[in-house]
Amino acid sequence: MIKHVILWQLKDEYSEEEKATIKTGIKEGLEELKGKIPGLLEIKVRIEYLPSSNVDVMLDSTFDSEESLKAYAIHPAHVEVADTKVRPYTKSRACMDYVV
Repeated sequence: MIKHVILWQLKDEYSEEEKATIKTGIKEGLEELKGKIPGLLEIKVRIEYLPSSNVDVMLDSTFDSEESLKAYAIHPAHVEVADTKVRPYTKSRACMDYVV
């Protein structure tokens, strides 16, 4: 199995209210991908965090293989969520993929 973890920071230009709406949209959009993409076993998005955090959103997902992760990256459903709910609002992205 493969873990795919991403951490994002939202752009500074958004108010706290706007950030809350954006984070909810990211969470709903990504979590709705479960069952739509072959090999995607689990997907959770965290938007609640302690004040000591320095990111706004965390994606924690599990795939059955590295090939499934590669297919997810270009799957139309994922690309649509990324292009409409994530990329326009984020200023930084950190990713770690590893074998479980």
